[in-house]
Amino acid sequence: MTGIGEAVGRLLDGLGVDRALWTDGSMPSVTPLTGERLTMVRVADAATTDEALDKAGAAFRSWRHVPAPRRGELVRLWGEELRGAKDDLARLVTIEAGKIPSEGAGEVQEMIDICDFAVGLSRQLYGLTIATERPAHRMMEVWHPLGVIGVISAFNFPVAVWAWNAALALVCGNSVVWKPSEKTPLTALAVQAVFGRALARFGDAPDGLAQLLIGGREVGEALVDDNRVALLSATGSTRMGRSVAPRLAARFARAILELGGNNGAIVAPSADLDLALRGVAFGAMGTAGQRCTTTRRVFVHDSIYDGFVARLKAAYASVGVGNPLESEVLVGPLIDRAAFEAMEGALGAARAAGGVVYGGERVGDGASFYVQPALVEMPGQIGPVLEETFAPILYVMRYYDLDQVIELHNDVAAGLSSAIFTTDVREAERFLAASDCGIANVNLGTSGAEIGGAFGGEKETGGGRESGSDSWRQYMRRATNTINYSDALPLAQGVSFEL
Repeated sequence: MTGIGEAVGRLLDGLGVDRALWTDGSMPSVTPLTGERLTMVRVADAATTDEALDKAGAAFRSWRHVPAPRRGELVRLWGEELRGAKDDLARLVTIEAGKIPSEGAGEVQEMIDICDFAVGLSRQLYGLTIATERPAHRMMEVWHPLGVIGVISAFNFPVAVWAWNAALALVCGNSVVWKPSEKTPLTALAVQAVFGRALARFGDAPDGLAQLLIGGREVGEALVDDNRVALLSATGSTRMGRSVAPRLAARFARAILELGGNNGAIVAPSADLDLALRGVAFGAMGTAGQRCTTTRRVFVHDSIYDGFVARLKAAYASVGVGNPLESEVLVGPLIDRAAFEAMEGALGAARAAGGVVYGGERVGDGASFYVQPALVEMPGQIGPVLEETFAPILYVMRYYDLDQVIELHNDVAAGLSSAIFTTDVREAERFLAASDCGIANVNLGTSGAEIGGAFGGEKETGGGRESGSDSWRQYMRRATNTINYSDALPLAQGVSFEL
């Protein structure tokens, strides 16, 4: 290895990743920063996957009996280890996923935050005591661990999404098997090594409690189809969800699907335009448009349209694009050539539909794919505006009436994140009541959710919820228990059955 590859090697060695796993394999790890191959990673075969699922099942049967606060102690130690490794992990995220350094650090911070959340949750897995119609009876609901949890994550959040699932699954008493994106195997190996440190400090966790399976589609399909996996959390495209969902349903497995997001924002006449400009710009250009919560559509009121769009165009023209390891830029690379070609195709379709495109040009050449973010003024919500393109393309449209624009905002297939910029409380409340998305914001963009709230969306976004709030319930099964402490046997609903 040379250059950036040597730097990655030092990071992996420093984090304690077994060299054989990232130097003696068949899957290439490629950095989008330069397009060069970093190393070859070892992948799981069918036998390895089968063995991992057997071990995960055995680990679950043991771990479920560990008291939840004790399970929380493992996650607390994991959070401590993540704090110590934050800088190195963040740099790996930048190198392998292409995020600018602050976003790489922010992703690792998300892992730390969800650990903190899950530790507190380990003492709050509450059920209910329920009023019963029968005398001398007590009725309650109790939550039990579910089983083996499968996690399939995407390249754009290569480690945080796994942590959202794993931290909650572990405190709830489950074991976890993780298949990361083929595009980001090194970050997965690194965070698994950090988790291994927490396991060593914890001391008595069962073998196979949290495992990593690196590989291609066949590994993911094994998690989808295997009856040993009680719940699968899968992050990816809506197309992937259409394949995964019926296969999980066929075996009555649980699913958490985090799929596409064609997210819209409304800029109302009363908006704080400085705030709106920053919110829309970050939402649309952050992570080079490669977030499921990226702002892809913005509707601007006619009375402020010309001035606001002129400011947006200036921001798009001046934003720094480049290698985030070499300069203070705000937009890094697209993940690969396929992403660039999809962006070119969408811009071509926008022009054909009457759109006027600003930006979108490739920056530099070679094996990496940097692009100037594109702002596209569209005559209406037509053609490519109705589809998600995982790239920094923002479609801008004019509106006149709030109720009509909310209907237009909702008239897309996905329903993940939404936003309105307004200082009129009535406009804000009308929007919040009507947005059909899982996330609806006022005076902040569509991107940048906190871990305390449940994350996910409706319609073709899949309906799943991860991270905070009561998302923990998905990783457990509920039992309703009734105890009769009398010497009689009254039946519910007044039924009589006397022998």
